[in-house]
Amino acid sequence: MMKYYLFVLAGACSFGLLSTFVKKAYESGFQVGEVVGSQNLFGVLMIWILVLVTAKSNRGGSAETKKYKVAPRQALSLMAVGTTSGLTGIFYYAALQYISASFAIILLFQFTWIGILLEAITERKRPGKDKIFALIILFIGIIMASGYLGGGQEAPSWIGISLGLLSALTYALFIMFSGKVSSAIAPITRSAIMQSGSLILVMLVYPPHFLFNGSLHEELLPWALLLAFFGVVIPPLFFAIGVPRIGGGIATIMSAAELPTAVIMSFVVLHETVHSIQWIGVIITMVGIALPELMKLRKRRSQTGVN
Repeated sequence: MMKYYLFVLAGACSFGLLSTFVKKAYESGFQVGEVVGSQNLFGVLMIWILVLVTAKSNRGGSAETKKYKVAPRQALSLMAVGTTSGLTGIFYYAALQYISASFAIILLFQFTWIGILLEAITERKRPGKDKIFALIILFIGIIMASGYLGGGQEAPSWIGISLGLLSALTYALFIMFSGKVSSAIAPITRSAIMQSGSLILVMLVYPPHFLFNGSLHEELLPWALLLAFFGVVIPPLFFAIGVPRIGGGIATIMSAAELPTAVIMSFVVLHETVHSIQWIGVIITMVGIALPELMKLRKRRSQTGVN
């Protein structure tokens, strides 16, 4: 059972590596379009290879094989959902041009309260006291983790902050829609189709000039492969393996590991200054993310004990 927890943890941590890789690619002289475009292209190629290998190993007319068959309408719906993932990458990577990696990941993680707000709007249901309490904790966490509370920092880039919050919004939309569309299809196939939709959007916004201008033969290829592997292939694959075994609630809590991973990487690799109050803010933010799920687990256990 422990290995499934490790799969989810590894998937979350791999997401946390991305902002550092993107920053290093920018230092090498590449632009957001080249970075996000090459990541999506190589990621889609990798994940479709995995789909073909997995589908081939499950041949034999079993019920499992049917999960790899996708109707055209299902494919279009999944690709439409994938565009929100593409927008998340575009906004998040663009934000990294203006703000630090440690602050950008904090902004991205605001998808938690945005998701709660979207849920309340779409379902016309007021959030419970536990969610409101978690939102307050999240707001306290972001203020502390931003690094601007104690003063002495440069004025924040409002362009960077806006882009970071837009990435949180589109990520919340991705989570909301991805769980509702064609859930009977094999997770790896769903992921491949959604990422294909993401690739199409990115290529429309940023035409793939990197394929012809020699960027891949310079230093772009290593960063593209790293971003594709850790951003497009590993997380969905590992989550598909681990989440069904440990449950969505625990997986949500463990996915918060992405946050400290990104901050630690920005501190160690990028040498960004991270003050003690920011570390406290990161911890508070993680508590705010985990709290609703922990309260759900506690409620279920108490109900089980009563019954």
